[in-house]
Amino acid sequence: MATEYHLLSDNNLTSVLDASAMKFAIVVSEWNSEITLKLKEGAQNELIKQGAKPENITVAFVPGSFELIYGAKRIIESVRPNAIIGLGCVIKGDTPHFDYVCSGVTQGFAQLNADGDVPCIFGVLTTNTLEQSLDRAGGKLGNKGEEAAITAIKMVQFACKFK
Repeated sequence: MATEYHLLSDNNLTSVLDASAMKFAIVVSEWNSEITLKLKEGAQNELIKQGAKPENITVAFVPGSFELIYGAKRIIESVRPNAIIGLGCVIKGDTPHFDYVCSGVTQGFAQLNADGDVPCIFGVLTTNTLEQSLDRAGGKLGNKGEEAAITAIKMVQFACKFK
């Protein structure tokens, strides 16, 4: 897990990654697009940096973070990627809506992982402020989209070991 003291992208572990034969899908929430588009860019760039071919990266948009679950499920069924990355951003407001959305999308991705054979990477920022989100979308705390891409590659490699 990345914190302000430890960023996954700081690790030198990415040098052994090879995504050249892998197929990915990225599902992106349109809500808070100022943040989610930066996450998408970070994820795509990192996948390509690690050898993924641009034509092997499918990108699809859904209205909000809660809809990432449905979007991921449909893409898994139709595109059959080796891994899928869900990217969203939920910023705490004055109502409990934040709690319901965060809980629902977390449980949804956990269920996709438990029931399926395609790794579903949870790249949803759940922050208290816009500033915290910006810090994690290319700001002082890195780009969590890049970290989600690294995780996706590693999980595909992991899955290949246990076929």
